[in-house]
Amino acid sequence: MLRLPVFGSKSPTSIEELVMAIAEPGARIVAGGTDLLPNLKHKLHAPTTLVSLDRVAELQRITWDREAGLLRIGAGVTLTQLAEDAEVSKNFSSLSKAAGLVASPLIRNMATIGGNVNLDTRCRYVNQSEFWRSAIGGCLKSEGDVCHVVPKGRSCVAAMSSDCVPVLISLGAHLVQVGPEGRREVAMADYYHSDGIAHTHCQPGEFTAEICVPIAKTPARAAYGKWTVRKSIDFPLISVAMHFALDRDAADATITEARICLGVLAARPKLLKVDALVGLRLNDPTTAELVGELCFKQGKPLDNVPYEAEYRRKMLRVFASRALRDLLA
Repeated sequence: MLRLPVFGSKSPTSIEELVMAIAEPGARIVAGGTDLLPNLKHKLHAPTTLVSLDRVAELQRITWDREAGLLRIGAGVTLTQLAEDAEVSKNFSSLSKAAGLVASPLIRNMATIGGNVNLDTRCRYVNQSEFWRSAIGGCLKSEGDVCHVVPKGRSCVAAMSSDCVPVLISLGAHLVQVGPEGRREVAMADYYHSDGIAHTHCQPGEFTAEICVPIAKTPARAAYGKWTVRKSIDFPLISVAMHFALDRDAADATITEARICLGVLAARPKLLKVDALVGLRLNDPTTAELVGELCFKQGKPLDNVPYEAEYRRKMLRVFASRALRDLLA
């Protein structure tokens, strides 16, 4: 039986109280707890206090800020709320789909968008029981000093497996971070880096308060696709998010701007170089072929999650094609 370690808890009711609570040594934020609590059972973290977001009403709202041209999503909004919101589904179908594909309904009812944005990295060698890890001597992310994925590497390459992050990056979203120094905004694409142990640029005592997604001013289409084996049980093994700005809202429209982001390659999602797509028609067979080729050439998975890296790389072509087909539909 995997048991939770002993810890205290706090439930602030305002942003100000929350900032003060997490400033204390050994404090750690918990929202839905669907990622953190299993990791605690695996003894991957040892906080002395868990600070809950559950009673901070400011963090549990979905707001359409038309004046600023933004969809503002509180970090405490559950994935179920996000997936089932009719306006979000209508305007940001890829985000709605990604939120609705996470795990199972029971988990989505608890898990929050803030937690999904700050999801810990995962690796087949570390997300195991302490007993299992001890058999291989641990790793860079746990009790050891060797990366079993890249034995001669000096940094952890555990993978970022969030469903929503690649989509939010493709949509050009940014985060509002709040801490002792006040509020700051950071682009989603710049929030992550390649260290699997500390893979975000979250500052000490800081937390994600809000996710802001720009409302498109011109016609646009977006899609998300991921590969899992056991569907509602598994994290994605690869994922593809794409967003195209168009000259008009039609299947044969010309692409004026493109963003494609791949997930589950490494600790940082991969935003592809896709300038070659600009000027092509959306439904041109050449476009579909080029999208698949760009994903295959620039997406280079590691053996950090189940299934061979080379097979997962080939699956990028498949799921890029399926995502584009959904986008055209």
